[in-house]
Amino acid sequence: MNELSNLEFLLFVIVSIICGLSFRFSLSYAKQLWAQTYHYTMALSLLPPITMVITKLIAGNVALSLGMIGALSIVRFRNPVKNPFELVIFFGLVTIGIGMAIDYKYGVGLTVILNSVILGFKYYEKCIQKKGKKIFSFSFEEGNKNNTLIIKSNSKIQLLDENKNIDNFYFNKIENVYLYELIFETREDLNIIKKKIESLEEIIDCQIRYGN
Repeated sequence: MNELSNLEFLLFVIVSIICGLSFRFSLSYAKQLWAQTYHYTMALSLLPPITMVITKLIAGNVALSLGMIGALSIVRFRNPVKNPFELVIFFGLVTIGIGMAIDYKYGVGLTVILNSVILGFKYYEKCIQKKGKKIFSFSFEEGNKNNTLIIKSNSKIQLLDENKNIDNFYFNKIENVYLYELIFETREDLNIIKKKIESLEEIIDCQIRYGN
């Protein structure tokens, strides 16, 4: 490589890091808390350039490609993937790195498309929520990560019946107890509902479980 090629290669590495880092901000906007940690931020930033360099090294060299496959087969990822979306993001980052190695337009273009999909769905969800509707439901795993409010009362509470964040409702006929379970993405949303109901006389008990 001449000096110009070295500069271009360095530029592609920087661009691939920026492409990976852009997912950190789009996922944070989408309230994906797992992407906001240090470890995931580094993974999102470094996976595209690492993939790009590997692709560049083995391109056009069959012997080196086979040796690289053997070396990479030794690597074991012990950390379990918590949900399919997380796996898709990692696969997308690898694809972006490969695209950057072939033609930077592919890598940058895919980055723009994937980020647009993530941000677009989140914006659409917010617009729907303003109308009091929901397009997504919490899974069991997501419920453990989010903030949960469990309320026991001796009568039905209209405010909770109409709340879009309600996940479970149970009525114990023998004890005449109503049980509400609500899940929130943020502590602020949970605290707003808590302040509205904490003065109600029909509340028997109120439990809060903050997510990680």
